[in-house]
Amino acid sequence: MSYREHKQEAPQSVNCAVLVISDSRTEDTDESGKFIKQALSQNGHRVTAYAILKNDAKVIEQKIRGLLSQDGLQVIITSGGTGISHRDVTVETVSPIIEKRLDGFGELFRLLSYQEIGTPSIMSRCVAGVVGGKIIICLPGSLGAARLAIDKIILPEIGHMVREVTR
Repeated sequence: MSYREHKQEAPQSVNCAVLVISDSRTEDTDESGKFIKQALSQNGHRVTAYAILKNDAKVIEQKIRGLLSQDGLQVIITSGGTGISHRDVTVETVSPIIEKRLDGFGELFRLLSYQEIGTPSIMSRCVAGVVGGKIIICLPGSLGAARLAIDKIILPEIGHMVREVTR
């Protein structure tokens, strides 16, 4: 089958969790998480969980493992903690859990980011992969990064990724 046929067979609606990882954001100041939730919902997907977590590896891992055990959840999207600051621990926390890496996600994100912002894109360490039959995507915390990833990569492929990981 071609990728077009695969995408036609992909679910039109998937169940997602959105985790914002930040030491400074609250529900009132969380632009990225709000955007991600709204964009997913407006495109027919369901956001079944949302949380703001501190940049704390134990807290992040515990929350992700809890979400991975939930039946029906298909995608986890994190926002934040992917930079190069000593406080950015999302990539180090999530990478050991990932069973299959989707290296192309980070590569494509950085290419698209470079086209928008130039060389600062080298500091983006976003990653994606498969864990226990679920997709996990870790995005930078900025609203611009969330928009770029959601609009150009995630929305066009989310159903297709879920189809592939559940076959």
